[in-house]
Amino acid sequence: MQQVQYLAFNPGVSPKEGGLPGLDVLKKVIGSINLFGIIAVVGALAICAVIWAWGHHSGGHQAEANGKKGTLVAAGCALLLGAANGIVAFFSTMGSQVH
Repeated sequence: MQQVQYLAFNPGVSPKEGGLPGLDVLKKVIGSINLFGIIAVVGALAICAVIWAWGHHSGGHQAEANGKKGTLVAAGCALLLGAANGIVAFFSTMGSQVH
């Protein structure tokens, strides 16, 4: 009978809350950065929508196309910023199931 040899060592490390001083401050800083990003995306979305409308009504096809692209990019960024906690939690859970 052959023995199974493990190629990876399990260090037994898992995330624990409260292990480092300043964790609450770091959470507040990251939350503020996320809020700043959402506010910036609102501005970008408004500007791109205006460029899209201006390009459409003035016959500027390049401006219209750039406005559409910018609007979609801003909407995608808003989606990612809003779903950041859920995305990280999902993949963290999936990663913890790998053995």
